[in-house]
Amino acid sequence: MEYWKLIVLFSSCFVGGMSIFFFQKENTQRIKLLLSFSGAYLFAITVLHLIPEVYEAHDHNIGLFILGGFLFQIILEQFSDGIEHGHVHSATHGHHHFPYGIMVSLCLHAFLEGMPLTQGHQNELLFGIALHHIPAAFALASVLMQNKVSKNMIVTMIVLFSLMSPLGYLLSNGISNGSIGDIDAYFDRIMAVVIGIFLHISTTILFESSVDHHFNKRKLIAVLSGTAIALAGFFLH
Repeated sequence: MEYWKLIVLFSSCFVGGMSIFFFQKENTQRIKLLLSFSGAYLFAITVLHLIPEVYEAHDHNIGLFILGGFLFQIILEQFSDGIEHGHVHSATHGHHHFPYGIMVSLCLHAFLEGMPLTQGHQNELLFGIALHHIPAAFALASVLMQNKVSKNMIVTMIVLFSLMSPLGYLLSNGISNGSIGDIDAYFDRIMAVVIGIFLHISTTILFESSVDHHFNKRKLIAVLSGTAIALAGFFLH
């Protein structure tokens, strides 16, 4: 068990959420650039590492699970309103109530993201997930604040959200070494579902904030930088 991974997963998410109390949420340009960088990096890691590994271990039927994960993320976003992508303003629709749907779907999403970290190129993927969770946690905290949730409750929910990926990591670690149940044979299928989720998240991040699908200069640099770092890790490995 590599406990430093749990610390990275928790702290990146927690810092991202708590930063809502120190920075103006209207200043979203840097958040968008961080999202673009992490989206490109996550997409490249998925294509270069995760997809080849699951196809190497199984026949082409594994693609059904990847497709299932992709569609599952679409369903999740009907409840989360795209918080995973850094969306903030469209999430509350003018109502002041606790956003249970957003909280549950986002926690489930984060839990599943932590599961692939026990096998393969987990260090590269850990970096991508940690970067992705910073703006996601910031967006969640902003939605809670817009819904007039108390400061103490916001902190509590950020802590809960920050625990989800570490818990996913712990569960998948138990599954992969056989200490939790006897379902080690299904681990690659679980990975395939998560790959589908990553594909949806990363591609949506890359294109949804671009007018007519055109990147401005800063976003293009962020995307190319994220891809270059993933490629460097691929060739060095």
